[in-house]
Amino acid sequence: MASETKVNHREKAYSLLKADADKILKLIQVQMDNLTMPQCPLYEEVLDTQMFGLSREIDFAVRLGLVDAADGKQILDSLEQELLILHDAYIKK
Repeated sequence: MASETKVNHREKAYSLLKADADKILKLIQVQMDNLTMPQCPLYEEVLDTQMFGLSREIDFAVRLGLVDAADGKQILDSLEQELLILHDAYIKK
């Protein structure tokens, strides 16, 4: 029973971290579409703050043993790739 609970906590932690990464991507999409350009200090500040917060969440989950370090790194790497694609698409407009 304890092992099953641990697996459920790990799955939930990963799911929550992935959802937070998705929220960051959506926030940046809205900001790029409606508010600011990627060169704007406000854009950079929001992106840096959000990415730092997510990295701290992931670090905390890793330290608790809820997420493997490699999985946490994959969440950040995936988000960075998606943001790069979004940034490149904006620049090509």
